[in-house]
Amino acid sequence: MTAEGHLIFSIACAVFAKKAQLSPELAHGDWWHIIPGSLLTCLLPDIDHPKSLIGQRLKWISAPIARAFGHRGFTHSLLAVAGGIFLLRTHFPHDWVIPIDAFHAMIIGYLSHILADMLTPAGVPLLWPCRWRFRLPLINSQKGNQLERTLCLMLVGLTLFWPDWTPIIGAINPDIFNHILKLFI
Repeated sequence: MTAEGHLIFSIACAVFAKKAQLSPELAHGDWWHIIPGSLLTCLLPDIDHPKSLIGQRLKWISAPIARAFGHRGFTHSLLAVAGGIFLLRTHFPHDWVIPIDAFHAMIIGYLSHILADMLTPAGVPLLWPCRWRFRLPLINSQKGNQLERTLCLMLVGLTLFWPDWTPIIGAINPDIFNHILKLFI
């Protein structure tokens, strides 16, 4: 998926997360925190590819990560998500300047990238270091990014114009997202 596709898909995921009330922080969060927070991290998993948009700007870190893990390796796994949450929660003070709704949106942005890459034939190694690839190939990059752009924009439109939903995950357990985050504190 292209950087443009990831950015658009991230917006769709952020809007969905807020409307679906995936966490109380997102449900009551400020759109001006949620959308930028999601956009901030939606390209981060591609730090493992030196020719990616973020890899070109951060070559000093992209090249070693690419050599160590390859493209769509560790950075595209749930272990990377858990590790990132753990590092941010343990190495930053509790009164840091990033609002909690923006922090949740940053997680959504990172996860949106992984989910979007699952829609391609190559898939992602969600359970890295296990080499199983998880995929639901709806987008074929050989057809160009027109299909990708159309699909992502349709998802944004669907999430924007759909009425506010009742809490999807909250119906099962209203504090599930907070519970998962507390595991890493």
